[in-house]
Amino acid sequence: MTVNQCPSVPRSQAGITLVGLLFWAVLICSFALVLMKVAPAVAEYRTIQSMVNKAAREGGHTVPEIRSAFDRAQQVEYGVTSVSARDLEITKENDQVIIRFAYDKEIELISPVFLLIKFQGHSK
Repeated sequence: MTVNQCPSVPRSQAGITLVGLLFWAVLICSFALVLMKVAPAVAEYRTIQSMVNKAAREGGHTVPEIRSAFDRAQQVEYGVTSVSARDLEITKENDQVIIRFAYDKEIELISPVFLLIKFQGHSK
């Protein structure tokens, strides 16, 4: 007779406890909350980055033309509110237009807890 077949030897239980289940549920829900709050900010940053790259490539040769190209792109793109054409730093390096931008995004996780993300980028 093996140990598993012997009725007098108690078997150890396998599985997850209620406390363990609650711990993992809270951890996964917290991670999901942060991810759902941060994802729109990252999507907006990527949109701004593509708008800046397009304005640097096709916007023109003067600062007002480039700002105007960015404004036109901002009218088309829905939800870009963190950066305006006035916030762009436009320079020329090695006969190439370089546009730099930087902004802070404050995201409320659970009142009064906020997450501050500092975004910055430049045209390629």
